[in-house]
Amino acid sequence: MSRNTGSTWKKSRRLGFSILGTGQELARRNYAPGQHGKTRRPKLTNYGIQLQEKQRIRNTYQLTEKQFYNTYQKASRKAGATGENFLIMLESRLDNLVYRLGLANTRRGARQLVNHGQILVDGKKVDIPSYQVKPGQVIEVRERAKNQKSIVEALEASAATVDYVEIDKDKKVGKYLRYPERSELFTAEPINELLVVEFYNR
Repeated sequence: MSRNTGSTWKKSRRLGFSILGTGQELARRNYAPGQHGKTRRPKLTNYGIQLQEKQRIRNTYQLTEKQFYNTYQKASRKAGATGENFLIMLESRLDNLVYRLGLANTRRGARQLVNHGQILVDGKKVDIPSYQVKPGQVIEVRERAKNQKSIVEALEASAATVDYVEIDKDKKVGKYLRYPERSELFTAEPINELLVVEFYNR
């Protein structure tokens, strides 16, 4: 099984984009990694700009190229704007919503919880990180894992969640209330999903 590994901080600096959404990766060194990182970056072609935007989104959700492309293909078959459908499908992934609920500090950690069978959806175990959660579905931590140190610490550290989910921190039960609005996504680090559409349609 392929995995998306490597330093998140290095990827952020290479792309000039905070993958974690905190900005910490870029605050310390706002240039690319490597011995030539401080030199002026070359001007990107249209293809380079599209590729960079694709990599920013793909690395934010911690997906492999195959997973990312397959999600895009499904979004392109839906009615409506492909780019917006694509972002909503990425946000609706179970591993992403576990992260959004504050049950894990990172999306990588959230994926591990799902893979290990620690997450229930509507009372049933789901161990597929790419599972598409629908509005109204309940996400909760399995009873035997509710006192797991990483989950407790993540909930204590999370100050607030996004408006389209809600969480009862004591019971460790959350709910996906609705699909997110486009304006609610990537507010700290703006992206242009249309560049991804152009990249795959070239």
